Amino acid sequence: MTRNMASIINKLLLSGKYHDLLTLMKGFRNGAVYGAKIRFPHALVMTLLFRGGPISEQARTILRATYTHSKNLASFVILYKGLRLMFIKFDGKPAEYHSFISALIGGYLIWGKYNKVNEQINLYLLSRILYGLIKLGVERGYIPKPKGDSFPIFGALVWGIVLWLFEHHQHTLQPSLQSSMTYLYHESNLWHNIWDFLIYNR
Repeated sequence: MTRNMASIINKLLLSGKYHDLLTLMKGFRNGAVYGAKIRFPHALVMTLLFRGGPISEQARTILRATYTHSKNLASFVILYKGLRLMFIKFDGKPAEYHSFISALIGGYLIWGKYNKVNEQINLYLLSRILYGLIKLGVERGYIPKPKGDSFPIFGALVWGIVLWLFEHHQHTLQPSLQSSMTYLYHESNLWHNIWDFLIYNR
């Protein structure tokens, strides 16, 4: 790109004339990049650790998961930002419900399609929003402010409930969590000799 062309593009970007359109384009770009940055290393590690098969199939699995995450995040960002901008233009000023309704529609259309990537992202967000809602409830006085450090109670409840579900209602948990917990808590009860006690699991 020539210096003159870069100068023209910079003037256009900084003029403010097409700010709404440009913010959608930049949001799409950031969603695609962030989705790939987050998913590729995760898919690489999980595939190499837990999936067998030919290298070509493993590479396809990694690239498919990365593409899905990147595409969905980019699509959601542009949809959410576009809807929110429409609400703001319609009302004349921003309101809290704009964010909720815009994300609700985007969540249904993008994150509501079942696949493993969407499931993981939705579960990740669920834990974060529950934590955030409790903090908001304390801030607004709906929940009494704990005296002292409440994190040990949080940790105790999370682990108490998940192990109770695992031991007595395992079918209610996500398959990957069932698999991890079976490895940690049940398969550690079994061995036949020193080799499957120390070197490999079974």
